[in-house]
Amino acid sequence: MSAATQADTRATMEAPVIDQARLEAFFMRTVNDLSAGYAGVMVSLGAKLGLYKAMAGAGPISPKELALRAECAERYVREWLNAQAAGGYVDYHAMSETYELTPEQAMVLADEDSPAYIPYAWNVPASMWADEDKAVHAFRTGKGVAWGDHADRMYCGVAAFYRNGYRASLVPQWLPALDGVVARLEAGIEVADVGCGHGHSTVLMAQAFPRSRFHGIDTHALSIAEARVNAAKAGLAERVNFEMARATDYPNRRYGLICFFDTLHDMGDPVAAARYAAEVLAPDGTVMLIEPFANDRVEDNISPVGRLYYAASSVLCCAHAISEGGKLVLGAQAGESRLAEVFRRAGFTRFRRAAETPFNMVLEVRR
Repeated sequence: MSAATQADTRATMEAPVIDQARLEAFFMRTVNDLSAGYAGVMVSLGAKLGLYKAMAGAGPISPKELALRAECAERYVREWLNAQAAGGYVDYHAMSETYELTPEQAMVLADEDSPAYIPYAWNVPASMWADEDKAVHAFRTGKGVAWGDHADRMYCGVAAFYRNGYRASLVPQWLPALDGVVARLEAGIEVADVGCGHGHSTVLMAQAFPRSRFHGIDTHALSIAEARVNAAKAGLAERVNFEMARATDYPNRRYGLICFFDTLHDMGDPVAAARYAAEVLAPDGTVMLIEPFANDRVEDNISPVGRLYYAASSVLCCAHAISEGGKLVLGAQAGESRLAEVFRRAGFTRFRRAAETPFNMVLEVRR
């Protein structure tokens, strides 16, 4: 047998055996994901054009009637409705050729105050696409991408999406889950919201506890400016303070409560941030840490929510932490054990999971 023949024989023997059924199943999974990406564009359009709001509570509606209500062109609306029906985002009634937004679909797509409202969230992948070249450069070089270097839709999307979740859970559920914190807030304490973003969490707490004083801290100037606007709209400009500062140098006011709302894992040195919190915390003070829900092992985070968080972490959370020096890059799926270790290293002795949702862990930390 010649050398060439022997090489061909080895190549044939080493070639992988393709399971056609598994190939087709996986390919269709990627097509489903591609379809979901297209759906996000349709959801964003539907929200911005008022199409979902025009459908909410209207019952079965024709494309022509919806176009009139939303002041849009009928031919575009008809195609958009078919896309919504194909994806299960609206119901289609074949006999009458009408479309209907159910009450449950309306909570997710039309009610901007609903904790399940999703359209704002699509601003985040839009920004991720816009920043793809930055992500490629970061992956190639190992360098970071600071939060402020992303496309503007990132900040608006994240802030608006989290706002409703905080509104539904922060005051009625999460704060009461902490030992004695509500009573201290009612009596009056200093509160720091570290990494406050647009200040929605700060404003919600200030509205609920008028005797306490609230201080939002962030390094992103545009977010601080927006937070001040939000506080003014809520009539809280005199009671809520927003300032530019890092997690390791904001003013020491002997805080009764220090909050990290989905921010600690973004920091380049979370241990230093936790250590500074210990320094500026009142003797009986509490740290409330809200983090994306995650189990401690990768194999236990294999889920749609886990994929969402790992993907965002790849180009947002880890990238920002690296831009800040990256002494410890936790990522958005750090898990409770790693987070507990951060605070143990910072000198805290008590750490517990006070509450949880499918998307968040509410962790209480005390000295």
